[in-house]
Amino acid sequence: MRNAAATRQKLLETALQLVWQSSYDNVGVNEICLRAGVTKGAFYHHFETKADLFYAASQRYWEELKHELDAILSPRDSPLEHLENLIEFIIERQKMESLPAANEDSTANGEPFHVAGCPFFTAGAQVGVEEAKVRQAATEMADNAIRYNVALVRGLQAEGCLDSTPDIPQVARMIFTFIQGLLIYARTRNSLTEIETDLREGLYRLIDLKAEFRRVPSAKNAVVA
Repeated sequence: MRNAAATRQKLLETALQLVWQSSYDNVGVNEICLRAGVTKGAFYHHFETKADLFYAASQRYWEELKHELDAILSPRDSPLEHLENLIEFIIERQKMESLPAANEDSTANGEPFHVAGCPFFTAGAQVGVEEAKVRQAATEMADNAIRYNVALVRGLQAEGCLDSTPDIPQVARMIFTFIQGLLIYARTRNSLTEIETDLREGLYRLIDLKAEFRRVPSAKNAVVA
């Protein structure tokens, strides 16, 4: 039982690593088994298909992410702090998850890298209709994130931080799609600059945050015409 649990754990960890580094379609069962150091028989003992592994990996990833989001929206902090915590979390997580990439022009601290984005959501938007488990993973992850966005916007509204009365569920969905779109754009350009310069301003505009609560971008993030 201990070996079986360890094998499943290794497969999940390997799937997470490979999906962040590449994409769902580009990662095959053979590569997963090779990187995990397990046989294909062991793989199919735990998962019927690659999509089943992907779904299990997404659930594990969400459980880890949920703990971080709970901390970001801690009742110890104000709604404005929740917003700024979220912005900083997204920026810092992308810096952390951006991975070394061979033969790339983009660099981070002088080393080649590629922007991670969010491959779980991206994969769900790209796969065919037959990959129901992959689309289910993306849908569930989106729904979970949107619930946190609802709490964020509701708190800001209750504190009188917004210039208008929003349709909270709609704004929560728009926040999610804006963030995912920005991550995809940054991944396409292989640059973190757009995330650092556009994320805060985009969220301020979406939620219609009052001017007195908006932070002025730092000089290093200011866009020079």
